[in-house]
Amino acid sequence: MTNLNQLPVDLPIPQNDGAANHLVGMRIPTILLGATTGKELNLGSIKGRLVIYCYPMTGQPNIPLPDGWDQIPGARGCTPQSCSFRDHYQELLSLDAEVVGLSVQSTQYQQEMADRLHLPFPVVSDAHYQFQEALQLPTFVAAGMTLLKRITLIANHGVIEAVHYPIFPSDSDPAWVISYLKNTPA
Repeated sequence: MTNLNQLPVDLPIPQNDGAANHLVGMRIPTILLGATTGKELNLGSIKGRLVIYCYPMTGQPNIPLPDGWDQIPGARGCTPQSCSFRDHYQELLSLDAEVVGLSVQSTQYQQEMADRLHLPFPVVSDAHYQFQEALQLPTFVAAGMTLLKRITLIANHGVIEAVHYPIFPSDSDPAWVISYLKNTPA
């Protein structure tokens, strides 16, 4: 069975395809998204700094990943990325940044992952692709599912000020975010 917490050493490295070049300066859409907190969140209305890490899909224990998953550049690593944000959460808060995870899986699907990984921040569902379409976030198709490519947005008062894309390895994402926040005053 696949160990979701470990990244295989031979994963293909995603290349920058330019699909995120348009995002800096865009406003976060003001739409309600279901969250693992049991409430709906409007990410566009959050004041201050907000880190939104978007990921393809979280694997679940004892359920195989889609065929060929490890051969898709950037697909593998959602659990290590989420765990790394969890482990750096207090440091991110100390830098005055809120954290939210986002994928296109249902809130119920995400809730299992949030509980299992003890995530201290909400994960929101873009199951209807409203967030993805508003920002034209990059996607890929695997096993008949349209999924988000791994991308992290840093917004300040609802405006995207920085984008981390592509991200590799996935668990390095919080370190990039922390470096950005430390070196870029709000």
